[in-house]
Amino acid sequence: MKTKDTNTNANMKFSPAHRIKNVQEYYFSVKLKEIAVMNASGEDVINLGIGSPDLPPSNATVKALYDCALRTDSHGYQSYVGLPELRAGFADFYKRKYGVTLDPSCEILPLIGSKEGVMHISMTFVNPGDGVLIPNPGYPTYASVSKLVGANVINYSLKEENNWFPNFEELEKQNAAGEIHLDKVKLMWCNYPNMPTGANANMALFKRLVAFGKKHGIIICHDNPYSFILNEHPISILAVPGAKDVCIELNSMSKTFNMPGWRIGMAASNKLFIQWILRVKSNMDSGMFKGLQMAAVEALKAQDGWYKKINKVYSERRDLAAQILESIGCEVRKNQSGLFLWGRVRNEGQKICDDLLYDKKVFLTPGFIFGSEGKNYIRISLCANKQTLVKALKRIKCE
Repeated sequence: MKTKDTNTNANMKFSPAHRIKNVQEYYFSVKLKEIAVMNASGEDVINLGIGSPDLPPSNATVKALYDCALRTDSHGYQSYVGLPELRAGFADFYKRKYGVTLDPSCEILPLIGSKEGVMHISMTFVNPGDGVLIPNPGYPTYASVSKLVGANVINYSLKEENNWFPNFEELEKQNAAGEIHLDKVKLMWCNYPNMPTGANANMALFKRLVAFGKKHGIIICHDNPYSFILNEHPISILAVPGAKDVCIELNSMSKTFNMPGWRIGMAASNKLFIQWILRVKSNMDSGMFKGLQMAAVEALKAQDGWYKKINKVYSERRDLAAQILESIGCEVRKNQSGLFLWGRVRNEGQKICDDLLYDKKVFLTPGFIFGSEGKNYIRISLCANKQTLVKALKRIKCE
């Protein structure tokens, strides 16, 4: 006797929440699946698109994780605000490296990755319809997360002729003309050293950002994960007097300390902002594994020799990466910082990148994914060893 399946209903229709209709799967998520299929068929794609450091953390960092993991009391839930040792470690790091004083008891919040922090901050401050200023080109997550929380995304252009800095005069003109409404903007995202352009900030820019935020009542969110990669003068926006009144800075262990998969980041700001962000974060995770936190404490103690060693490797790779970009017709600005090189082409970069992928089996990132201002640019990652970069260059040149 057949029984009716009560769990199926041909007339039942499902649909996702409205919030995901305006966002797509992350570009690299889609592309990496495609590359995996190509590699499975034997095509051996060289991936120079992703900024995932291939070098290991320090031995002391790994040992700290191992030692903590061996302890029987390390495996329970941890505090939502992180271990006191970790908050103190971040505070000491900011004092030594940026000259910024932070109170570890209330001005620092460890995060399970700074990318996740973009969501925490957006959920904390943005109501549906609130404006959020997003750099164009810029990290795609700023826009996608803003859309997920129902924000009104307002792109502000970064242009090469302006050193990839915001054009504050243009924003003021647009506001005066009613094209944008700065009084309805809650957040402004910025990121220096900049991804994808490699542009570096200076204190004059940070002072202008702080002043702009105070003038219009906008929280300035500075994403700062690249400041020690190929950059001789790391700075923090929190070094500007009064910056903590309107600024939140995100930082990360991923790039500087070769720990991208460990998912360890932090937010720093004034006590009230941190308390508000904690309300969201404490409802989204249950704390970070103690071993990871103790390893981060050890990594943050790194001496100058660590940074010099890492940057020597990236400097050698940058020279080869520049040759690759120049071999496909890119113009490459000197003195770029961070884990990538950004090159300008005469035509749209997407076709060039597609041709490279399918004809040469080399994956580079087309600049259009970072915004319309990036359509004539291509990005290459420095997270591949010299042998791989040389191999990619020979493929492109058909040597």
